[in-house]
Amino acid sequence: MTSSVPRRRKPKLSDLIVEEVKAMIVAEKLLPGDRLPSEKDLIEGFDCSKGTVREALKALEVEGLVTTRPGPGGGAWLSEVRTDPASKALRNYLYFKHLTAEQVYQMRKLIEVEVAASVIGHLGEDDFALMEKYINACNQPPTTEEEQREQRIAELEFHNVLADASPNPLLGFFARFLNETLRDLVVLKKSYQIDAYEFTRSNVDYHVELMKAYRNNDEHQVRSLMGDHMCEAEEHFVALDGRIARKM
Repeated sequence: MTSSVPRRRKPKLSDLIVEEVKAMIVAEKLLPGDRLPSEKDLIEGFDCSKGTVREALKALEVEGLVTTRPGPGGGAWLSEVRTDPASKALRNYLYFKHLTAEQVYQMRKLIEVEVAASVIGHLGEDDFALMEKYINACNQPPTTEEEQREQRIAELEFHNVLADASPNPLLGFFARFLNETLRDLVVLKKSYQIDAYEFTRSNVDYHVELMKAYRNNDEHQVRSLMGDHMCEAEEHFVALDGRIARKM
């Protein structure tokens, strides 16, 4: 009897080298700027051809994990992988899922509270200065459509300060990803064309109170404020999204 189970494709040697390099990064806790073994060492270590090693290094370069330099003194160095490419790729995928504001806030109400609590004691004066800057950008009713757009972005940038300060990189990434997803909804749907300063004023009030709670290292107050802030923001954003849908 012939088996219907499909055979798994044998991985290419270059793919195995890629996985070994990734395992090395994790196991040895390597950092951006660290140099990988030389091409010669990789060839000897994996008992393979120069072409195979170069194919593996090229794949790692495409993924953003390494930077290579040819010639004398050249080689491969680990690169800092930014959140932007990963976030953008995931947001591009979600464009075709037609996310609703409710779905975004279902996640945001969970993530933002945990991020907010995680940064207590981790915010420096530069962070407070940035948060103050974004609050000030929203303090007065906008007089032009462009000012309305800038205020929508500033409201989200306040939260990105918290995301970037989080000592938990997973929390920080997902918080920033959700903020950027909302920013896309604002820009692509042109929600900034609708006057919603009541929404902005509510955000400003919460942001001001959050700043005070952070200065006092008051975790209970931070969690309470951020939870209430997300619930109220959801109400405003869903209503705004409905107005946009009717307008379109």
